[in-house]
Amino acid sequence: MATAISANRAELIAIANSVATEKMIDRAIVIEAMEDAIQRAARARYGAENDIRAKLDPDTGDLRLWRVVEVVEVVEDYFRQVDLKSAQKLQPDAAIGDFIVDPLPPIDLGRIDAQSAKQVIFQKVRDAERERQHEEFKDRVGEIITGVVKSVEFGHVVVNLGRAEGVIRRDQQIPREVVRVGDRVRSVILNVRRENRGPQIFLSRAHPEFMKKLFAQEVPEIYDGIIEIKAAARDPGSRAKIGVISRDGSIDPVGACVGMKGSRVQAVVQEMQGEKIDIIPWSEDTATFVVNALQPATVSRVVIDEDEGRIEVVVPDDQLSLAIGRRGQNVRLASQLTGKAIDIMTEADASEKRQKEFVERSELFQNELDVDETLSQLLVAEGFGELEEVAYVSIDELASIEGFDDELAQELQSRAQEALDRREASAREERRGMGVEDALAELPHLTEAMLVTLGKAGIKTLDDLADLATDELIAKKRVDQRRQRKEQSEDKGGVLAEYGLSEEQGNEIIMAARAHWFADEETGDNGEDAHAAETSQ
Repeated sequence: MATAISANRAELIAIANSVATEKMIDRAIVIEAMEDAIQRAARARYGAENDIRAKLDPDTGDLRLWRVVEVVEVVEDYFRQVDLKSAQKLQPDAAIGDFIVDPLPPIDLGRIDAQSAKQVIFQKVRDAERERQHEEFKDRVGEIITGVVKSVEFGHVVVNLGRAEGVIRRDQQIPREVVRVGDRVRSVILNVRRENRGPQIFLSRAHPEFMKKLFAQEVPEIYDGIIEIKAAARDPGSRAKIGVISRDGSIDPVGACVGMKGSRVQAVVQEMQGEKIDIIPWSEDTATFVVNALQPATVSRVVIDEDEGRIEVVVPDDQLSLAIGRRGQNVRLASQLTGKAIDIMTEADASEKRQKEFVERSELFQNELDVDETLSQLLVAEGFGELEEVAYVSIDELASIEGFDDELAQELQSRAQEALDRREASAREERRGMGVEDALAELPHLTEAMLVTLGKAGIKTLDDLADLATDELIAKKRVDQRRQRKEQSEDKGGVLAEYGLSEEQGNEIIMAARAHWFADEETGDNGEDAHAAETSQ
């Protein structure tokens, strides 16, 4: 490259063409890099203070050098300015304030200048190559790509993709898989990021998307869109589950994915280093899908808690270990597949839980409604679990219970409402004792019990509440699906998460708490206006 700058015109164009073809970048970028290199070398020769430009004709290879100077009355900067008389020698119609061109003779670059120019051209070409790589791969996220292992550094695998390099980080590799330099590997493009050192192409063999794309390659029906993989979950190198659905009623999605004598699924299993794959029919009905997802375990029944986003699954005693799986693998994968936290319990556990809830609710009605055990148990047996349900249900629904009449129903409702009033009064007293402002009680949707909870969290004034975001107030707690063992990791959620407030209600509460801020601003503005008026008088 050092000889390229001092080469003849034909050689300059030939070099530009060669570099553009080899690096697969626009020829104009290489020409521009050469011009920039020549400009820098010329500044080093004539003085860095000069504004020197270079133009290389992309067709003929002709090179022109000039410096740009400003026409002024009195010259202060001899490198960038020229007086009118001198300027008119170069350009007869030059006037004060014009910028004119002062041609420079061609330069013969020395060894140092040529080396500097070479570095400039290399840097420009490298930048252009990086931009091309980013443009080429940024829209290919999610594609399967094959490459050759170039090196293994600190456990991370660098893969030669032909015109770029990708990296499979340690956490995106299949555990215990041995990869050597020179091996051909398939992986999915997980992410492409533009960074200072060039575009970083992150690959994965452990992501569920890799398994989905492998199935799309092996199963024509998936590639054609007849069968869709609705959900996928993996424990890389060990086990995986996919939920599939067919758009054509005559095609069995599970059978199509398995293939003749298991040929299709085995091809995927081999690529994933023997990872066992459960192929499950997907269903819009959450309960049905959960039952399918927990295969091969048999499920007795499923109870879904929409508010908490959890699913309670009851299995026979002899199916418990199978449902949970080795080190919790089966239930963990089923949880990832369904997107819900799954609690597994035996029939005995479920029966004990139901009995405990029945006793607790019966005692609640006995104490709060001042009724006998038989009547309280009858209410629980009919599905009543909270005082609010008794207080605000229609009279007809209460009276329709066997052995009840309108008079008893009205009496029960009256007692339930009185009990709720007592609770509210007790909570109000506790809230005030904690120093929670009465102004908070005037906000929409907030009960005294909620105010007590806010007080316990240190939120006692309108400003305290107004400083919260909606999520901090009402967001539901989430279970970390990745660590569903005995030591489950839970997000505590918002301060009032347990009360099931909607996002819309949470927004209303926050905005109502902030209303006094805007009122204060308006008052402040009016006060300033009034003060200004008094001053002017």
